[in-house]
Amino acid sequence: MEEKHEIYDLEEKVEHSYEADDIQVLEGLEAVRKRPGMYIGSTSQRGLHHLVWEIVDNSIDEALAGYADEIHIRVDKNHIVEVEDNGRGMPVGINSKSGISAVETIFTILHAGGKFGGGAYKVSGGLHGVGASVVNALSEWLSVSVFNEGKEYFVKFSHGGNIEEPLKVIGPCDPEKHGSLVRFKADPEIFQETCEYDFEVLNKRIRQLAFLNKGIHLIFEFEPEDKKVDYLYHGGIKEYVAYLNKSKQPIHEEIIYSEGEDEEVLCEVAMQYNDGYVPSIYSFCNNINTGEGGTHEEGFRLALTRVINNYAKDNNLIKKDESLSGDDVREGLTAIISVKHPDPQYEGQTKTKLGNSEVRKVVSSIFGEQLERFFLENPNTAKIIVDKAILAGKARLAAKKARELTRRKTALEITSLPGKLADCSSKDASECEIYIVEGDSAGGSAKQGRNSRFQAILPLRGKILNVEKARLHRIFENNEIRSMITPFGCGIGEEMDISKLRYHKIMIMTDADVDGAHIRTLMLTFFYRYLRPIIEGGYVYIAQPPLYKLQKGNRIEYAFKDEEMEALKAEMGDKISIQRYKGLGEMNPEQLWETTMDPENRTLIQVKIEDAMEADQIFEMLMGDDVEPRKNFITENAVYVKNLDI
Repeated sequence: MEEKHEIYDLEEKVEHSYEADDIQVLEGLEAVRKRPGMYIGSTSQRGLHHLVWEIVDNSIDEALAGYADEIHIRVDKNHIVEVEDNGRGMPVGINSKSGISAVETIFTILHAGGKFGGGAYKVSGGLHGVGASVVNALSEWLSVSVFNEGKEYFVKFSHGGNIEEPLKVIGPCDPEKHGSLVRFKADPEIFQETCEYDFEVLNKRIRQLAFLNKGIHLIFEFEPEDKKVDYLYHGGIKEYVAYLNKSKQPIHEEIIYSEGEDEEVLCEVAMQYNDGYVPSIYSFCNNINTGEGGTHEEGFRLALTRVINNYAKDNNLIKKDESLSGDDVREGLTAIISVKHPDPQYEGQTKTKLGNSEVRKVVSSIFGEQLERFFLENPNTAKIIVDKAILAGKARLAAKKARELTRRKTALEITSLPGKLADCSSKDASECEIYIVEGDSAGGSAKQGRNSRFQAILPLRGKILNVEKARLHRIFENNEIRSMITPFGCGIGEEMDISKLRYHKIMIMTDADVDGAHIRTLMLTFFYRYLRPIIEGGYVYIAQPPLYKLQKGNRIEYAFKDEEMEALKAEMGDKISIQRYKGLGEMNPEQLWETTMDPENRTLIQVKIEDAMEADQIFEMLMGDDVEPRKNFITENAVYVKNLDI
């Protein structure tokens, strides 16, 4: 498909007046409906699910305040969402500032709620009081039932927050029953892409909330697929670490756990080492995943490095003048850091990096002191952990030597790009592409068929190293991996500089068979573990070669799926020849260009990381040492396999 770009002329003036009366004032929730993306990110499926989290977060806040211990979430077959908790029930009295009931105030006035210093909530997630009214604004209708003191109160809103039925008592209820029930239906006028919820998306987040908030019972019913699950983790994030390590091999049995409070900041840390080489460290603030880290993660890392080094030196496991690096002590570590803060400040482009400076000291102090105590009380476990870090340190020194082989030379030195690389002539990274091709035969066709101005070709001989089972120095010593790192030009791991990436499209082009799929998975594992910014930046693509060539006389058509092939077969009639491509080498250069490399016609799949935690588990399950989870995955998904070589 041809890429189209619009060009805007900055000198072209908009012919409209700009007077006092031209300034538009959007009343109440009208602003939310006018610009929904400002409040929920987008009106895609992601934004749709955000509505659920805003209501669920309110119930979680009620539980964190100590008044609820059960939350029931239900999606019915008409995509109506229900969230019910057994908390205090929203206040039903008249709010003196708004002149209407507190329930109506919460759902119709932006920035109204118990989270702005009124003392109702110590900490809170969500949009800090904006959530309930935003959900109301973007719903076709929303209703609230409050159960309190033997009465059931009810209010209903429609079409963006207009009160359809004012708050009233609609009957008695069990005197023991208390809490709130919110029901809503997303407005299809706003969510034009879809109003259907995804079970997996909801389920993952609900399970995560249960892990992060020990003792809260979360029940989830999803009627469209007739599914019901419930989560209750008394061990909280300790059980979260066990869950994340389920397909890994821990090197010590007990999960190390610490918790404490200082300066009104609650801090929890759970961690356990496994025999792998890649750390999996996830941090949260007020139940929100801080994907970019922040001061809580910095405090954890500082304390971990300090305590392990001190213990190693005090017990003569390393020399007094030696030190283990942060990378050494984090190798194979799975950890969850969770803080609850009354006034979190976020920074970074996506607002997922915690910026409160006091949190660094709080986490470092609480976790550091309790880890020291654990090591003193559990010397066998402490030695296992330190020994692993020492081995990692030795491997780091070996990797440092091997890394020199992968670095791009500067303009003043001799360049040493791999001999089998056919580079492009353009030096403009934004237009340059590199095709990583399976095998010399396909590489030869690709080199002949490409546009050499902006397309580079790198053939790989066989399968690359499975990095899930290898330390960094072995990775640097692998010829096929080195032949990829060097032309990319951006380095690897901690030293990576994405601004130096030489190609802004990295294409994985493998055969449409089992071996091709395996090679693709090995490459994606390597990219995810050691070059993750190139995936996060949207630079990695999977090229989709056709599966079939159909020819009748001079007419040639290509099909990428069985369904396309059958449709073309029916259209073209009798006496057609059908060729099933198993390898890229079966195509001549012209065919490969026309079907897979020509920007006008090719089909590309961009590789994205929607959920890094889920991706981490999938790569570990597919490429790690534990066979049982992989066997179960194959058994469950074998029914979906197509085009399997026999």
